[in-house]
Amino acid sequence: MRKIKVLEVIDKTFLGGGQKNLLSLAENLDKDRFEISVCSNPEGHLVDEVKRNNIPHFPVSMSKCFRREPVRAIEALLIKHGFDIIHTHGGVAGFYGRWAARKHRDLAVIHTLHGVHYLYYRNIFLKYAYIWLERFFSRFTHAVIFVSRADREKGKKLRLASSEKIKLIENGIDFSTFKRTGMKESAGDEIRKDPVIGTIARLHRQKNIPLLLSAGVRIKKHCPGVKIFVVGGGPLQEKLERLNKKLGTADIVFFLGEREDAAELMSGFDIFVLPSLWEGLPYVLLEAAALERPVIATDVDGIKEMIENDRTGILVPPDKPDELAGAALKFLNNRPLAQKFGSDLCRSLKERYSISIMVNKIQNLYVELFREMEKR
Repeated sequence: MRKIKVLEVIDKTFLGGGQKNLLSLAENLDKDRFEISVCSNPEGHLVDEVKRNNIPHFPVSMSKCFRREPVRAIEALLIKHGFDIIHTHGGVAGFYGRWAARKHRDLAVIHTLHGVHYLYYRNIFLKYAYIWLERFFSRFTHAVIFVSRADREKGKKLRLASSEKIKLIENGIDFSTFKRTGMKESAGDEIRKDPVIGTIARLHRQKNIPLLLSAGVRIKKHCPGVKIFVVGGGPLQEKLERLNKKLGTADIVFFLGEREDAAELMSGFDIFVLPSLWEGLPYVLLEAAALERPVIATDVDGIKEMIENDRTGILVPPDKPDELAGAALKFLNNRPLAQKFGSDLCRSLKERYSISIMVNKIQNLYVELFREMEKR
């Protein structure tokens, strides 16, 4: 069988969950069976990684504000390069990529929802508009992938696609890579004198950073030497920094911005916190597990599929800063317990969420759909 030509499409190029998923596929799919290319916005960390790995990259500017140009650009790529499969990631890329593909009857179309984020929009009209759009585009889609069981059930309940098109393929990472590089703690050496709590997150409403800042008030009172590191950038950074000053925690909470050495920094955390309002199946929790960091996270869909409360981590409500602070103090005051939780989390996740399982499922889906298209 000849190589199957696949175009992976995503809009934003910061290294969030969807981008890590795409990059994992582009790097790890069988090169003897697949020829992978990536289409995304022109610049960013994702583009740098794609080019570093010698993967063909096609720059197309995509934004939430509708424009016809990205559709034409992707259509031109499909015609010029003769792709067999287009795999879109996230809402914006799914809109442009599937619209461009809708007239290509010999093209297999796959879409991955890395969290059904529009279900949490405050604007109810916008929320239902996106639900309608997903139902509409699913008509031109051969498979719709969800990355968590909870999201798959939401997709079925909302009829985002027909049941035979809905697939569950959970995220996965190479745990051994994090063992090799992250545990050196090189980037964390300067912060080892004091206890360190940290998070790595895009500074967006979803990640609920105010919960961590509010918890910091109580943590500071009971553990004055603590430091809290927030790694990541995003639209809410200035607002969060103002809140930090208002709460009186600017002397213990530090915003480090986007960092290429995020895994090394995480290895220096005594506790990793993920205070999200919602999640799909977060890569950052898999990375924390690979580094055997004790984890405190919110008790929301996606996260609670990964963590068994009070055994492999501590789950807290997303609106209770006192409970988050109490969990952090519990770990800070009992380091052997924290270490046990970290190692138990690693052991419980490494078999379920390995990169080989994820990649093999995607490869099998690609081959299955390719063969179906050949029969037409």
